[in-house]
Amino acid sequence: MLRNFAIVVGVWTALGARAALADASQDCASFRGDAAIAACDGAIREFPEDAQAFFRRGGAYFGKGDSERAIADYTKAIEIDESFAKAYAARGVAFKAKGEVDRAIADYTRAIELVPDYAYAYAHRANAYEHKPDLDRAVADYTKALEIDPKYAFALANRGVVYSDLRQFDLALADYDKAIELVPNDAPLHYNRGNVHMDRREVDLAIADFTTALELDPKHPFAHNNRANAYQAKGDFDLALADYDKSIEINPRGAFAYNGRGNVYKAKGDLDRAIVAYGEAIAIDPRYASALHNRAVAYGEKSKFDDAIADETAAIAINPKFAEAYSMRGNDFAGKSDYDRASADFSKAIELDPNRPGPYNARCWVNVLRDRDLKQALADCAAAVRLAPSKADGLYSRGFVKLRLGQLDAATEDFDAALKCDPRQADALYGRGLAKRRQGDAAGAQADFAAATANRAGVAGYYTRHGIE
Repeated sequence: MLRNFAIVVGVWTALGARAALADASQDCASFRGDAAIAACDGAIREFPEDAQAFFRRGGAYFGKGDSERAIADYTKAIEIDESFAKAYAARGVAFKAKGEVDRAIADYTRAIELVPDYAYAYAHRANAYEHKPDLDRAVADYTKALEIDPKYAFALANRGVVYSDLRQFDLALADYDKAIELVPNDAPLHYNRGNVHMDRREVDLAIADFTTALELDPKHPFAHNNRANAYQAKGDFDLALADYDKSIEINPRGAFAYNGRGNVYKAKGDLDRAIVAYGEAIAIDPRYASALHNRAVAYGEKSKFDDAIADETAAIAINPKFAEAYSMRGNDFAGKSDYDRASADFSKAIELDPNRPGPYNARCWVNVLRDRDLKQALADCAAAVRLAPSKADGLYSRGFVKLRLGQLDAATEDFDAALKCDPRQADALYGRGLAKRRQGDAAGAQADFAAATANRAGVAGYYTRHGIE
């Protein structure tokens, strides 16, 4: 009888312990922040082998931004229960927050080994791969997460980001569309879809998405900035300036908005205000290579070539692979008649980006001006024409090479082709006039000279100064 009683008492004691553990664990789970930490502390004191309490306290620490303590608690939870997949996944998130991406990937991988259909672990491992960056693996993991859970908005949204980075804009747009169907009131989703529409040159659709993002989050500075970019692309400069101003009001340290405002002023022909705006961007971020480059372009248009060269040189020091900066610095050196340094910069621009026609045409033109290396000039102009067959620049430059070589009929053909692309192109008109004069067609030459001068005053003086008559 006593034995039976003892057994009954033992059973009730175990049940009571489990109930107390459940109550303590529930208290630990019911709170947030410091209250959760205090409740979990109590649970752990009573039940030092409660993996859930360590896991939950780790979550509370992570919510406070204390990744180190979070990792320690997740590790303790794993020591108690080596099959605790959620603890591995949570520790992976904490490792990634610390920038320890490889350790994060290892933890997500272990969570997947324990729970093969763990969509959360696949999606967050994808996010870690995205930051390495290993974009192909990121896509594969996001796709696996979506096979497990087709309505996983996080995976859709982030796969959309990766597709956009891979410039697979159709796939990115499809993912954002599905994500927005699931979470229609998410401002970042509309913002990101707007960026894809901009990449697809669907400016009005981009503006609509940026506007929706701002309705959902009126203080989203990037949405104001990017909507301003879209308005600028449409030529709606006043609306663009209003959005850049609003972006600056929300985030006065946002250098990108000052740079954008400079671009609008430059497009409006107000170079002085553009230079000031670029200077404000550079003051905030002295390593903002694009702002330095943009200010250099504005200086170049004002023929302040030394200032332009200084800015492009600074931009190149920040980004040695900035092909456009080399190309524009080459133009500035050419503006100072320093053709050797101009040619060297155009060559570097071509080396960095061999698929852009501008530097080929510019290097061709430098050789036209100094009447040197005309065989190389012909090859460069041919490359420019091949890369941009519908643009007049390469055609009329090649026409001047042939003019230098005395190939008057061939030169006239190139000038004619350039004028089909742009009937008001002053250089092509003037060059054709020179060819006609050399061929004895004085009236035709005079008509072309007059048309060229009407389209650009001073064109004759430019060519006379360079000995092209």
